Amino acid sequence: MSNFLVLLALALVASSCGFRKYVWFISIGYGAAIALIGVGLLVMFGGSLTVGTALQCALFVAYGCRLAGYLLYRESKTAYNRRMRGEVKSNESVPFVGKVGIWVSASLLYALQTSPVLFRLAGAGGTDVLCLVGLAISVTGLALETTADLQKNRAKRADPRRFVDSGLFRLVRCPNYFGEMVFWTGVFVSGLSVYTDAVQWICALLGYLGIIYVMFGGARRLEIRQDKNYGDNPEYQRYKSTTPIMIPFIPLYSVKEHTWLVA
Repeated sequence: MSNFLVLLALALVASSCGFRKYVWFISIGYGAAIALIGVGLLVMFGGSLTVGTALQCALFVAYGCRLAGYLLYRESKTAYNRRMRGEVKSNESVPFVGKVGIWVSASLLYALQTSPVLFRLAGAGGTDVLCLVGLAISVTGLALETTADLQKNRAKRADPRRFVDSGLFRLVRCPNYFGEMVFWTGVFVSGLSVYTDAVQWICALLGYLGIIYVMFGGARRLEIRQDKNYGDNPEYQRYKSTTPIMIPFIPLYSVKEHTWLVA
């Protein structure tokens, strides 16, 4: 439990940037928290790391730095901030108590998401087949996310007013969210051989199911925004009706009406 509290503390420190701009709790602060947790695990268990567990920790650092760096770059773009004006609440409109609630709950989720690697390290699980399989899945997810972000940036530079339907976006409308889900599926799978009791199973499941819920909530917000921006475009309507929103080849084309996805 003490090790988990350390992860929570690291997440709280890293995501505290959200007090400057509250959406950073779940964006830049998210990436920073995962990266700092990765560093913390490397330090805490430096004397007992194996190749597999060291790679898992390093992957957290790479994942978090990539995400935070990309979001910081995007925040610096005037065009992006202009597009998002009115889409999210202003920092001043969120009360301090609300900010604290978001900060603590988000940080708890980040600690839960990374807990499978903690449980492996704390239990001296070493590097086994599931560790390697999980690593491979997570690397695939990170590659998908990175590629999707690069493709979207390239498409928006070419035509800022058009929706993106090239590259990975031909297969799925939210390939970056899909990549995120693949990444954390790998983390969860990597711990299947080391969960020793109900508490560990519950922590790992809460972290995994929590981020899946957040991703579907993000897809719903994106769909609502895109319908508002491109709803009168016949090409967009055709694209939306023929391209799955979250998972390639799974015929789920809309989550807009699922109001329980409020993340």
